[in-house]
Amino acid sequence: MSDTQHGQRHDLLVGGDRVAPAGGEYAETVDPATGEAFAEVAVADEADVDRAVRAAADAFPDWRDTDPAERGRTLYRVGQRIREHADELAELESRDQGKPVSQARSDIVSAARYFEYYAGAADKLEGISVPVGTGQVDYTVREPYGVSAQIVPWNFPGNLFARGVAPALAAGNTAVVKPAPTTPLSAYRLAELCFEAGVPESAVNVVSGAGETGAALTSHEGVDTITFTGSVVTGQHVMKAAADNVTPVTLELGGKNPAIVYPDADVEEAASWVERGIFTNAGQVCSAADRAVVHESVYEEFVEEVVERARAYDLGSGREDPDMGPLNSAEHFERVREYVDVGLEEGATLATGGEALDREGYFLEPTVLVDVDNGMRVAQEEIFGPVLAVIPYGDGEDPVEIGNDVQYGLVSGVFTNDVRRAHRAARRLEAGNVYVNKWFGDTNQTPFGGYKKSGIGREKGLAALDSYLQSKNVAVNLESGEGGDLPGA
Repeated sequence: MSDTQHGQRHDLLVGGDRVAPAGGEYAETVDPATGEAFAEVAVADEADVDRAVRAAADAFPDWRDTDPAERGRTLYRVGQRIREHADELAELESRDQGKPVSQARSDIVSAARYFEYYAGAADKLEGISVPVGTGQVDYTVREPYGVSAQIVPWNFPGNLFARGVAPALAAGNTAVVKPAPTTPLSAYRLAELCFEAGVPESAVNVVSGAGETGAALTSHEGVDTITFTGSVVTGQHVMKAAADNVTPVTLELGGKNPAIVYPDADVEEAASWVERGIFTNAGQVCSAADRAVVHESVYEEFVEEVVERARAYDLGSGREDPDMGPLNSAEHFERVREYVDVGLEEGATLATGGEALDREGYFLEPTVLVDVDNGMRVAQEEIFGPVLAVIPYGDGEDPVEIGNDVQYGLVSGVFTNDVRRAHRAARRLEAGNVYVNKWFGDTNQTPFGGYKKSGIGREKGLAALDSYLQSKNVAVNLESGEGGDLPGA
């Protein structure tokens, strides 16, 4: 078993070797259920990042030129290794991130699935033949960019490591991964499993650290494409850094996602999906059901249902596998608590929750704010915690307009028994994903990404490969003699 789980100090992973950080700096990683540090992790500076990027660049030609079928077999073995170590990884993730161990295990099994899914795509990345006439053969090939920088967030660290690294490797790229400073451990362990499965050791590198480490990576001239998941503000910084080197970016940013409950919906069913959508992982989900936009005829029934469910939640350490674990850090805990106060100051009513548990760790009760107006901050800004804003609407109001009236457009949901209404709403909703009569309807196979300030590009599914492949056109002249072609013809 790796020392990543049981050791007290974890060095960087560069070129397949554990190396101490150039600056000698380490940061503590904390169990959010207790607030106690249980490991120290290296903090990479510019020199460390440069070394990791160079290692990935050196590994790129050989990995790019590896037979695609062999790349696929290697990635499939990675998936198998992850499944074999799922319990170990889930325990590690639960302690580092805080989520219930059963949810952590689901994340890890999904991480294995990403490697299996993209393993099957590795030898199917085909170009096209372009019919330009008899005098020329014209075709395209799809080629990897080179070094892929992967900036991984703290809410689903192991899962999102796989979501980005698997398609990057399948397409023939190499990777430098920067995990979030509060949840770095699963990235190191997953990289080790990649090597055990046969991925070249310099093809996946891990450099932990905070904002300065990320800035060194995204501004590095040796990085050929960037994948970032996180906040809008940080995503804007990533874009600005990438602009200096004209580096392409894929961004999956925040959400403030509406769950529209129409008067003909099954209210109990809708409440059960919304409850799962907002309280899973303590609401620390970009695609959480942040706002319930509920018709006034079923408003009271919906609130009663969701409040009853929220009050039944069992909170505890993730390793005890409760219904909900703590928030990930002390800083984030205070931020979410402040939003509850903001909502009450703005005129919302606290239906349940809102209190911190009288125990160690960063625990906040599942919280439901009702009588919320869509113009309130708690309806407009991403809270990223277990706080549901319930917004009533009447017959003269358009719930889709209310749902769209935010800067985000990541996911949305529609609850109705009218199939025509569902399709009409899905067409009008400004979101990359629309769930109908459920929540979290996306899978490893379906494209995921946002409209507006929720991001650029798509993760998951075959669409994700567009972030890791560029097209080259080849034009072959079949005629002899002087040509007459001109640019722009």
